Amino acid sequence: MTSGSLLIVEDDEALRQGLRHTLEAVGFSPGEASSGEEALLALQHHPYETVLLDVNMPGIGGMETCRRVRQLYPLLPILVLTVRDEEKDKIEALDQGADDYITKPFQFLELTARVRSAIRRFRARTDSADRPITIGDITVDPSARRVTKHGKEVRMTPKEFDLLLTLMRHAGRPLAHQRLLALVWGAEYGGEREYLRTYMSQLRRKLEPDPSHPVYLLTDSYVGYRFRDP
Repeated sequence: MTSGSLLIVEDDEALRQGLRHTLEAVGFSPGEASSGEEALLALQHHPYETVLLDVNMPGIGGMETCRRVRQLYPLLPILVLTVRDEEKDKIEALDQGADDYITKPFQFLELTARVRSAIRRFRARTDSADRPITIGDITVDPSARRVTKHGKEVRMTPKEFDLLLTLMRHAGRPLAHQRLLALVWGAEYGGEREYLRTYMSQLRRKLEPDPSHPVYLLTDSYVGYRFRDP
């Protein structure tokens, strides 16, 4: 029994094959792609559960590959591998839809732990996409489009509900402004940060004990927003 399937997207053949052999040895079922174009084709033909994506590649490049994969497969975890460790690069990766960011050189045990965690999250998302989510005293029911706090219904506009559901489905992880706008408003959005400020303010007034000191709907400075880790 494998630990899960993942696609390794890396143009360095030696590193790519080394990762594949090592991941196979610990129970994963990895596939390979040497470019973003190959990765997009591979994802059409195999139900991978995670993508391990190098940023520095020829062709369409890692960031554009990340953006396209996120648009086509909204629930699929993307772990970005890069030698770049500047804050702006991390933010760009998150903006394009990455779920995690791993800097080379990396410890193999850390890498496998993050891959396993990503696969668990993916399976939980796909197995329970319509199940209610409860964190603290807040419950969101996707099927009924209903929000309760302490068991009492909280009225939500459609966009308030969509934003809250998106944040709670990714609880504990920062969602960059651009990605959050694309997930809730659509792929053509990305620069309308005032939308997020307005709706986050509205959600905090409805859900937080003290909106000026939120405990659920948190701001990650210069990056985006996240819902408290359960």
